[in-house]
Amino acid sequence: MSDQRIGIYPGTFDPITTGHCDIVRRALKIVDKLVIGVASNAGKGPAFSLDERIEMARNDLTQFDPNGSCIEVRAFDHLLMHFAEEMNANVILRGLRAVSDFDFEFQMTGMNARLNPDVETVFLMASESHQFISSRFVKEIAQLGGDISSFVSSEVATRLVARYRN
Repeated sequence: MSDQRIGIYPGTFDPITTGHCDIVRRALKIVDKLVIGVASNAGKGPAFSLDERIEMARNDLTQFDPNGSCIEVRAFDHLLMHFAEEMNANVILRGLRAVSDFDFEFQMTGMNARLNPDVETVFLMASESHQFISSRFVKEIAQLGGDISSFVSSEVATRLVARYRN
């Protein structure tokens, strides 16, 4: 394994929000390369296809990596630890919004550590202005005709409005 710190930020990103972007911005201070692992998660019934979610993530994250040298957006549909091994990652980055997120993440971290003790999990607390943002809430607000412009990029907002208008 190289000396490069490679991190994975996994999620469904259905859709990517300003909260996700804030975690990415801050994660880049910790790792040399960040792989955004977009989980297929068909079981969650995503509003957007895997390809759409990858495209939106790539577009939104270009602001942090205009040269494409430190962020890579990749799909995955298998065990996170296997994906981490494929990417030669030594860090999993997770964002926490509230205490309720911690319980689930704590259990997941314990299991992941048993599967691969060489990969550390690092939690980043959501910034105060992003603590309440979740993809689920953003989709619900969009579906009901509310203003989502402060929660997602203009491109994502346009896609969401179009998705729920039909």
